[in-house]
Amino acid sequence: MKIRVTVWNEFRHEKVNENIARIYPEGIHGAIASYLGKFDDFEVKTATLDEPEHGLTDDVLNNTDVLIWWGHVAHREVKDEIVDKIHKRVLCGMGLIALHSAHLSKIFVKLMGTSCTLKWREAEEKERLWTVEPGHPIAGGIGEYIELPHEEMYGERFDIPAPDELVFIGWFPGGEVFRSGCCFNRGHGKVFYFQPGHETYPTYHNPEILKVIKNAVVWAKPVKTIRELTCPNVKPLEKI
Repeated sequence: MKIRVTVWNEFRHEKVNENIARIYPEGIHGAIASYLGKFDDFEVKTATLDEPEHGLTDDVLNNTDVLIWWGHVAHREVKDEIVDKIHKRVLCGMGLIALHSAHLSKIFVKLMGTSCTLKWREAEEKERLWTVEPGHPIAGGIGEYIELPHEEMYGERFDIPAPDELVFIGWFPGGEVFRSGCCFNRGHGKVFYFQPGHETYPTYHNPEILKVIKNAVVWAKPVKTIRELTCPNVKPLEKI
């Protein structure tokens, strides 16, 4: 059975910045979806902020196994009722992959329950992304590290709960380190935060970065899904 993936993007930077549009002529969502769409085991669609219901109708969400989220300048424009629907779907089993500046998206903050703030600097620094859990499925096929010639610096402290699993740690020449690949379990669903992906750099054309995202989709696919969150009163299995 194919994994049903929806790639969501604000799709704002690409419309107003010519340099970004040249890097991502089909949008960041288009670059990621184009890559994932090459594999027979994925069924891929996209959604963007300015579509009705942000492209995330009940029908779309109910037919999504893994939602990939990229947002930056328009977090506040995402409607709370849509966030609530996504939150419920994750707790019921849908996977979520939050990319780069999605650390401040409403859905990621709601799932983490913390501010999700961090240090940052845009100075065209190199990033070395160290694989600290090489046996993890998300690190499959990835070497000891991924080296990106330019990336926005994200630094600690990253105000998130301690990850259930930490797969990657990023290092920057300015001296900072960052928990760049974090796994969380929320209800029946899985969440992966992956730091690289500033819009002014061609990070989502890097084959290793794309492979990590593909691996994360497979990891985050539902193991069990439920329709509703319930708190039932039950009879004992044994005589009391």
